[in-house]
Amino acid sequence: MALTLQLLTDLHAVTMTDTGTSYGMIADAAIALENGRIAWVGPQADLPPHFAGYETHSLGGQLVTPGLVDCHTHIVHGGDRAVEFEMRLNGASYEEVARAGGGIVSTVKATRAATEDRLLADALRRVDVLIAEGVTTIEIKSGYGLDMQTELRMLRVARAVMANRPIRVKTTYLGAHATPQEYTGRDDAYIDEVCIPTLRAAHAEGLVDAVDGFCEGIAFNTTQIARVFDVAVELGLPVKLHAEQLSNLGAAKLAASYGALSVEHIEYLDEEGVQAMAAAGSVAVILPGAFYTIRETQMPPIALLRKHGVPMAISTDINPGSSPLNSLLLAMNMGCTLFRMTPEEVLRGATQNAARALGLHDTGTIATGMRAELAVWDIKHPAELAYRIGFNPLHTRIFGALT
Repeated sequence: MALTLQLLTDLHAVTMTDTGTSYGMIADAAIALENGRIAWVGPQADLPPHFAGYETHSLGGQLVTPGLVDCHTHIVHGGDRAVEFEMRLNGASYEEVARAGGGIVSTVKATRAATEDRLLADALRRVDVLIAEGVTTIEIKSGYGLDMQTELRMLRVARAVMANRPIRVKTTYLGAHATPQEYTGRDDAYIDEVCIPTLRAAHAEGLVDAVDGFCEGIAFNTTQIARVFDVAVELGLPVKLHAEQLSNLGAAKLAASYGALSVEHIEYLDEEGVQAMAAAGSVAVILPGAFYTIRETQMPPIALLRKHGVPMAISTDINPGSSPLNSLLLAMNMGCTLFRMTPEEVLRGATQNAARALGLHDTGTIATGMRAELAVWDIKHPAELAYRIGFNPLHTRIFGALT
């Protein structure tokens, strides 16, 4: 197999590492790539001589960041929920829509009816939009099947996305997303008879990278989620959790007690929950798309997360109901405008911290040994990525090598 040796020159590297500069910026930099990895990054004036023979590409002063990471998505699903969007605009709350048979359960019906080919074709359309924005890694959750057959189909489609596009996919089993209609009023039976057996089957087939749940009044309580997480631990799988989105049930503390990779949504998170996350090293995944779409007024506790040093990621939460948001750049802007996060915080949240939320240690920063997953932008300052609305300044995306 031929070696791929490339040298990127005449660029400004936004490394997102601790260089002592804002954004980890290295001005007038160069980056050497060897066989899909970063071999060297630093000031171009300090370039070691042996890289001079590499295939050289001048980037003309453009900014290079790590490839973006969308760490919370529901990209694989059937149908849409535009009618429910209209219901909410006419005054119905997210919870009222769910209790009326809408919400997650309505998407379950459409997803169960969709073929694997249809689910994949629709998912690839959404993935292509993210790729065009410089995204190199995404997480894809199941959770719209709620029966073994469809949950496994969703996870197979998620794996197939990576086989059909130059992007890395981490899969998350979200069987504890909602109780299907056939188990109405029998949440515990659903957990024991469907959710847990499906988790075991998905793990046996090699389809699962992590396990998630939805801990909320309209979903599952902490005791039920703990039963699912106990099986995840038995299988050697990391956990994460939709927690404190609509109320505070102590779900973040539960997740932290299992060493969760991430705790997600967290609008109603209190300081005790933040402290538990800090002690566990869990990442807080901020999801402004859902906050915006359901017209939530309770903001996530950004100041408390900063105070206790909890790393913050930001993501689209792409889904057909509460966050039909297919732009990570827009999610970054929303994190700034809605929650007063800084442009550096949201860029770190879409690179380094997003990778951490997926348990990845080889992407999210520009450093020696990291995967060559980069985004080249036609901008002067990295704050521009969160500043503009409806504008995509991507020049090119690098996934292993510049092509």
